[in-house]
Amino acid sequence: MNDVETIADFYKRKYDWMPENIRNEIGHFNVFKLENYLGKQAKPVPYKRRDYFKITLLIGESKIEYADKAIELKKQALVFSNPQIPYRWEHTEGIRSGFFCVFDQAFFHQYGNLNQYSIFQPDGNHVFELNDEQVQLLNEVYLRMFDEIDSDYIHKYDVLRTVVSEIIHFAMKMQPASPLNKQSFNASQRILTLFLELLERQFPIDETHQSVNLRSASDFAEKLNVHVNHLNRAIKETTDKTTSRIIAERLLQEAKILLKQTSWTVSEVAFALGFNEVTHFNNFFKKHVQASPIKFRNV
Repeated sequence: MNDVETIADFYKRKYDWMPENIRNEIGHFNVFKLENYLGKQAKPVPYKRRDYFKITLLIGESKIEYADKAIELKKQALVFSNPQIPYRWEHTEGIRSGFFCVFDQAFFHQYGNLNQYSIFQPDGNHVFELNDEQVQLLNEVYLRMFDEIDSDYIHKYDVLRTVVSEIIHFAMKMQPASPLNKQSFNASQRILTLFLELLERQFPIDETHQSVNLRSASDFAEKLNVHVNHLNRAIKETTDKTTSRIIAERLLQEAKILLKQTSWTVSEVAFALGFNEVTHFNNFFKKHVQASPIKFRNV
């Protein structure tokens, strides 16, 4: 399988450019019109995993392949894509219009874990065919996104999180009530769910005396009572990422939050994230952000 496509790769593929501030954001969100990518010249989307979430309102005919399924879309649909499942669009020449928004897990960093929703889980329903009334309602929701993101309102991204949540719950209400309850998860998916829950329990960090204790794959394996090799295989199988990478990404996310939203010193941030030496934290941060913690804070 190809490498996971990051949110930065998405911009390079679609636009051959990348927003200057994307590395300096705690979380990223954007919304687009499908019209710019339609017509006979439109190319099929390659089959690969993405490192971001995407919600598409699609008007027209096409075909989507994801996981082990292939679905023919005859008229109009709402489609949810997530980092765990690779997908591919085909026959895009039949699409007439629509919208899509992209965002990462960090965009919802203080608003819960998106993976708790069935539409973003491996065995969940990701494609919802719509009637004309539903399309009109969702069309208005996406237009609100454009109005909001173009506004000067200082808390506009809080509003946009609410709008995205509205779409998520709109779709989930269309599903028959079934305990997610009773969906059959395979062993690797269960381990992933438990691992992510354990990882998230360590956050948010609110006090300088707090410190992250679980920082390595072996730490998590011990808590989950599984062999570290078994944990690593399960994580790689379900996310196409290593356990260490997921842990590092979450630590980096929290580091950005603490640097931007608190007045803590870099040493205090480093300690809270479980780094014994501030130099190790600085090196870790520079490796992933290409900027020092101080420079990131001051941008």
